[in-house]
Amino acid sequence: MIRPRRNRKSAAIRALVRETSLEASDFVYPLFVHDEADDVAIESMPGCTRWSLEGLLKEVGEAHQLGIQAVVLFPAIEESKKTPLAQESYNDEGLIPRAIGAIKEAYPALCVITDVALDPYNSDGHDGLVEKDQQGGVTILNDETVDILCKQALSHARAGADIVSPSDMMDGRIGAIREALDEEGFTDVSILSYSVKYASAYYGPFRGALDSAPKAGDKKTYQMDYANTYEAIRELTLDEQEGADMVMVKPAGAYLDIISQVSESTTLPVAAYQVSGEYLMIQSASAAGWLDRKAVVLESLIAIKRAGAQIILSYFAKDVAQWLKESR
Repeated sequence: MIRPRRNRKSAAIRALVRETSLEASDFVYPLFVHDEADDVAIESMPGCTRWSLEGLLKEVGEAHQLGIQAVVLFPAIEESKKTPLAQESYNDEGLIPRAIGAIKEAYPALCVITDVALDPYNSDGHDGLVEKDQQGGVTILNDETVDILCKQALSHARAGADIVSPSDMMDGRIGAIREALDEEGFTDVSILSYSVKYASAYYGPFRGALDSAPKAGDKKTYQMDYANTYEAIRELTLDEQEGADMVMVKPAGAYLDIISQVSESTTLPVAAYQVSGEYLMIQSASAAGWLDRKAVVLESLIAIKRAGAQIILSYFAKDVAQWLKESR
């Protein structure tokens, strides 16, 4: 008699036939940084921190020791530096260029990825420049935004970023950024594109972490409708044609079908972002005693990798790397 259970009868046999596994090197560790002397716990994301530059270096070093090979940086910019034209986003002496330089000096082998978008720097809280009408409505200006994104990407490249990661969802920005980087001699700087980024309610805690929520309107005119699948492949195809080196699906947990379809439709590496809302749901439920935190974290991440993501951005990255080290 055929009994599939024979392949499950012991931990040793289950390990032999396991199809999907996690490694510390699968992860990109998202980190928040601010221009303050102290590290500050993030109220909307318990367990996460807005790091000072000193605290950032310590956290990066610990993660690197555990086998994490890449981090991505997100800045919390003080209100006085936010403007309608987001000029601080391409300040070569700004927070992110200084953070990149400090990390690369301390840990030159670590891969530093930067977020390319205007919402942390824009006084309107949008990923692009805003045009307002007399009724208080907003229009996000695509081409004008792309020009500034190119300046931002160049600023990060000059500081030593290994990968720039446009998360804005403006049309044509991948091709424009690739051309700008190449013209300035940064042909080795990679682009990890947020190719498939949905207008998701799961982003709320992240916006609290950066104080970057839109002041008016929403992001549905540039982020994707979560009801759509074919649109994801269209966005993927365009980014491939424009020169993306890697592509991303965001969020991850509620979009495993999209991760699967994207991974089957490209030969580029596929990343997926387990976003702040996914993180907070697990944190909250486990803190209340309703879930086994470690078990659910690992299951959720295996599901993302099983769906086809080779790269996972997760706030649990350091915890998982520690667990993996302890199990060996």
